Amino acid sequence: MFIAEPVGSCTDLVATVTYPLRRLYGGDFTVAPVSVLVDPIRALRVFGVEKGGSFSEKVLYIYNKQLEEADLIVISKCDLLDEARLASLRSAIATRFPGKEILAVSPRDGINLDAWFGRIASEEQAAGKAVAVDYAVYADGEALLGWLNCTVLLSAKKAFDADRFLKDLAGEVQTRLRAEGAEVAHLKMTLSPEGGLGEIGVVNLVRNDFVPELSMSLEGPVERGQLIINLRAEAAPALLGRVVRQSVEAAASAVATLAAQLDHLEHFRPGKPTPTHRFEGVTV
Repeated sequence: MFIAEPVGSCTDLVATVTYPLRRLYGGDFTVAPVSVLVDPIRALRVFGVEKGGSFSEKVLYIYNKQLEEADLIVISKCDLLDEARLASLRSAIATRFPGKEILAVSPRDGINLDAWFGRIASEEQAAGKAVAVDYAVYADGEALLGWLNCTVLLSAKKAFDADRFLKDLAGEVQTRLRAEGAEVAHLKMTLSPEGGLGEIGVVNLVRNDFVPELSMSLEGPVERGQLIINLRAEAAPALLGRVVRQSVEAAASAVATLAAQLDHLEHFRPGKPTPTHRFEGVTV
């Protein structure tokens, strides 16, 4: 089984990925129903159920197109909502996308994971017509989401609490982006200790007002390691670069004897999507 997770700002996956697989390779592949995951808090805001930070119109065009082409709309982290808010979100999604199957799951609490995995492991994507996508608007929306990749080498004379450093660094980035009015799509950072035998610390941030979450913890203090940062936000790429540089410097200066050396940094706007193959329909 192959599980493919596209970049979070991709859309038109049915026409450019799943239908070409089926047209070009026939029975060599069975394509499962396409699942599109939504963050529940962001979705409540996108659909106007609650107030809060969101994206501009062209970025939201991509967001809505993702949901339009989904076979399964999966409300992830449903443990963040009580029953009333979850019901309101279900209703808002069903109103905007009538007939879509909606499944609420929680990896943290193990809610409905077996039901979801069972569906994608045993069922096949139904034949049909792909959604219509305006590639000019799609390209504009993609370009509005600046992209940054960065690698930082960390070294300290005295071992430091790397988990706390990760959370503090995420907080520094969050505070600076919020001050600039830049909406975070995602911030993901991993810290790999030197000689750690595969051990990593991971922190995630998915909204401006979300608390940075440590999804994987390190077993103990660290002296040396490599930090990898991936950031997408609705902001100019140069702004993302400045924010990350300042944040790394601030977070490192707060830790005794810690030196942070920027090893690699790139920031850019994605180019216009140009699929190699695009089929609007497929016959099974």
